[in-house]
Amino acid sequence: MHKDRPVTQFLIGAAPGRRPGLRAWMWLLGAVILCVPVLASAAPGDKPAAPQAAAQAQPAAPADFVGAETCANCHEEVAKGFANNPHTKLALEHGNTGVTCESCHGAGGAHVEAGGDATKIFNPAKASAKEVDSKCLGCHAGAHPNFLRSPHAKANVSCTGCHSVHASQTPEHLLKASQPTLCYQCHNDVKPAFDMPFHHRVNEGLIKCADCHDPHGTFQGKMLRSTADQNAICVTCHTEKAGPFVYEHPVIKTEGCTSCHTPHGSQNPRLLTVSNLNTLCLQCHSAINAVAFPHAVSPSGPAHSQMSTEVACTNCHTQIHGSNASEVFFK
Repeated sequence: MHKDRPVTQFLIGAAPGRRPGLRAWMWLLGAVILCVPVLASAAPGDKPAAPQAAAQAQPAAPADFVGAETCANCHEEVAKGFANNPHTKLALEHGNTGVTCESCHGAGGAHVEAGGDATKIFNPAKASAKEVDSKCLGCHAGAHPNFLRSPHAKANVSCTGCHSVHASQTPEHLLKASQPTLCYQCHNDVKPAFDMPFHHRVNEGLIKCADCHDPHGTFQGKMLRSTADQNAICVTCHTEKAGPFVYEHPVIKTEGCTSCHTPHGSQNPRLLTVSNLNTLCLQCHSAINAVAFPHAVSPSGPAHSQMSTEVACTNCHTQIHGSNASEVFFK
């Protein structure tokens, strides 16, 4: 049985002429490999790459860079203004080989040779938000590691939506406009709150939006900044409310400061979410909520008539944020 040849044939060491189909198979395989790139490039529906995307797809050779002096020959006004730009300091690093025009705009050799063809250079004003963010985060990713997951990035608000490298209105952070004017351009729904009788003094310039919010993204809701101990950003200013206390008001730990306060503006001097203090307290501390908040029901009697017109609750419960002496927040 099987005297003519073994059942299993091995490529290595096989005698010539014993596998007549092998050579044809190898030729066919080579032809397929050569044709795949051609077929892929000719696939229907493909669109040519955008000029700027194509320019960035291949890394530039050292000979493609022309230097900032060449750029200044045509862009004289931009070059003069760049002397006061924070990026200028980076250009002086590493023996004047640090950040230059071409660090952001890409190699300018093809742009110069084409007589200033705008498609031969990276222009953030004509690039997509994703392309701009990728370019900026090439240097600033360490300072803004959460930007790509931030609401701004998801809404295609790129870095140049708020920052202008060459025409900024603020020397710090290169913003297009000062705060809060810049923020109000999009968040105009928040602006009326700062015209309330009592408000954080943002319009007056004593507080900035970025003092509480990080526009580059955080792990908190509303892009709120967090403190070192992960408490609310409020306690960075209102340190006397930080605690820890022996007796803590549970709502502060479970829902935070904004369960009672509205930070932008209010009709109440304490920036409460409602104008009357007792109305706010009775939202939890009332017989109506006995099922939901059995621990919060106030005792009955003349001193606790459950009337919002009575003396303010905090006249007695003075340590409402937390107390070291009383579980009902007396002094």
